[in-house]
Amino acid sequence: MRRLVLAAPHSGSGKTTVASLLCLALRHRGLRVRPFKLGPDYLDPTHLTRAAGVPARNLDSFLLAPERLRTLFTRAASGADICVLEGVMGLYDGRDPASDAHSTADLARLLEAPVVLVIDAGGSARTVAAVAHGLRTFGGEQGGPGLRVVGVILNRVAGERHARLCEVALTQIGLPVLGFVPRDEALHLPARHLGLLSAEQASWEEESALRAAANLRLDALLEAAEAPALPAQGAPAPVPAHRAVIAYAHDEAFHFYYPDALDALREAGARLVPFSPLRDAGLPPGAGGVLLGGGYPEAHAAELAANVSLRAALRDFAADGRPVIGECGGLMYLGETLEDAGGRVFEMCGVIPYRTRMAPRLTLGYRDATTLAPSPLAPAGQALRGHEFHHSVLTHPPTRPAYAWTDGAGGRVEEGYAHGNVLASYLHLHHGADEALARRLVEACS
Repeated sequence: MRRLVLAAPHSGSGKTTVASLLCLALRHRGLRVRPFKLGPDYLDPTHLTRAAGVPARNLDSFLLAPERLRTLFTRAASGADICVLEGVMGLYDGRDPASDAHSTADLARLLEAPVVLVIDAGGSARTVAAVAHGLRTFGGEQGGPGLRVVGVILNRVAGERHARLCEVALTQIGLPVLGFVPRDEALHLPARHLGLLSAEQASWEEESALRAAANLRLDALLEAAEAPALPAQGAPAPVPAHRAVIAYAHDEAFHFYYPDALDALREAGARLVPFSPLRDAGLPPGAGGVLLGGGYPEAHAAELAANVSLRAALRDFAADGRPVIGECGGLMYLGETLEDAGGRVFEMCGVIPYRTRMAPRLTLGYRDATTLAPSPLAPAGQALRGHEFHHSVLTHPPTRPAYAWTDGAGGRVEEGYAHGNVLASYLHLHHGADEALARRLVEACS
């Protein structure tokens, strides 16, 4: 199974651009490409999806146990000619600066995948080789046991002469250049406060992207991607007859979902029906539960507030005791009000007695949480893993917290809302990490 991990010295090196260009070029060669994003990111996969023409999937070694991660990877990779895996942050950056745990290097070892370094060559030449040498040898020869660095793709190169200067230096340390991407503002993917804009909001023009991708050495990359087959994983259990209809919000305001998590719900017997809190007057007929993922409700607060009928339908749905799950943006929407960065306050659904406002500081990180109350997802006292990534905060302490965890200073954090069949939290969970989560939610919605 051919597979490549694209890694870099740090965030901002251009991994998403290079990975997307590679997926696009391989696809135009007629190959079946399967894209993956390492880590919990929801936005980078949209660019990989557009380039490859098939949904990109997340692989996160904190949210997913090793065996589960390999299972999901091999299932998704089945039938592919090559898998392209975009790394997260710098090659060795994980949860703990003293170890590689949950880093791109850690995951590349787990999947026995060759690593290609994406290095921003802007303003340098010979130093590129020093950076590559350090990344390859840190932690031991070839990057420590099981890590195989096979080459370099140079990003933001001034031209062919600049690329040649870098290549001469890299030859001295025995690393081949597997292509380069020119410095071109047309290829730049703009950012917003939660990271890159999604592919639906910003993307490059395909013709110019293919011109840039012509500098990638596809034959050499395909050869470098050769890797031993991973042990065969069990096939997914047969999908049972539909036991429940779950309506999930999917539009410009709400679209953060892991494909593997949605698959887990389907495999547990759910029929998933999308709806738009921005445009739909009501919930899909026959819905037994509602899932509101993350997204950008603050960017669409006026439109969400104006859809009075949908907000009323959600209040009535929750009041009937039917399951409603809100994650991050979903929590904001389920609350009473949302205050945007300009201080404007908008009415939200009023399903939970919480109010949120945008804040200048980003809250992010992995969380080892314990449930404080039973919910449609888990009983009280269960350990769960998730991550936070948000710029909004509650205006007050939670009154019916859903989760507790210990922060970096050793203090106790209580977060979210859990009461009856309503669960709302800033914690992003992966319903595909533990099949019991999906089964419990489907059962609650049936």
